[in-house]
Amino acid sequence: MPKVASNGIEIEYESFGDPAADPILLVMGLGGQLIHWDVSFCERLAGLGHRVVRFDNRDVGLSTWFDEAGTPDLTALLAPGSTARPPYSLGDMADDAAGLLDALEIDRVHAVGVSLGGMIVQRLAIGHPERLKSLTSVMSTTGSPKIPAAAPHVMAKLLEPPPRDLEGSVARALAMSKLVGSPAYPTPEADVRARAVLAFERAAHPQGAGRQLAAIFSDGDRSSALGEVQTPALVIHGRDDALVPFAAGEATAEALPGARTLWVDGMGHDLPVALHETITNAIHQHAAANA
Repeated sequence: MPKVASNGIEIEYESFGDPAADPILLVMGLGGQLIHWDVSFCERLAGLGHRVVRFDNRDVGLSTWFDEAGTPDLTALLAPGSTARPPYSLGDMADDAAGLLDALEIDRVHAVGVSLGGMIVQRLAIGHPERLKSLTSVMSTTGSPKIPAAAPHVMAKLLEPPPRDLEGSVARALAMSKLVGSPAYPTPEADVRARAVLAFERAAHPQGAGRQLAAIFSDGDRSSALGEVQTPALVIHGRDDALVPFAAGEATAEALPGARTLWVDGMGHDLPVALHETITNAIHQHAAANA
């Protein structure tokens, strides 16, 4: 896969489809590598008439890591009146995406982000509106403190120290899948295991997720800024999301003027293969309406 210079770092990316087709940029969530966008998902969007670009966010996969920044103190970041700062911000991650578009000579794009990726896409719309034809925020949130948090046992698992070996990484992936996966569309354990092995062998770097999480915690409430966004928006959320509750999707749609919505019964905090057709069709239709 190729790598380009972007915003002072290196970004690993991959493209699908006709380079001249209407482009879609896929932005992955917390600690997720570009391979966490299933090839079948990307190929389906390409088959619908798009150039599809997936990439590794900073501090994950084969893009630039920030290990010299150390491990952030998440407790300090969350303390009232704290002056602690994360190693980088969601705005920096949005600037990375804009820089990737520059490197690929893409003027404007349909940006699609899941979870943390949805937050990055929101920041892209706030800071770089001229680069977007449309945005799609999937199972994400505005950062408003009024939105209910994840269940305590789910958050506790998310905040556990990351495993450093293959066996631990696979066990964590299986545990998280059981906690936050789509109850109506469960991903087979063998598939979860295979992806965890692939991710570990490609670029095991669990400490990057802690710094990405620090960026999330420090970003604050985007609701007011999202209210000024004029980019046509689509919000997709599962009604059974145990990590980013459905109320977060509702709040995101309420914050974005004129946002379209797709609420999916039985969907949790993942993109199961059984929902690929539903979700890619919605993304394509939104993009086609704003080409």
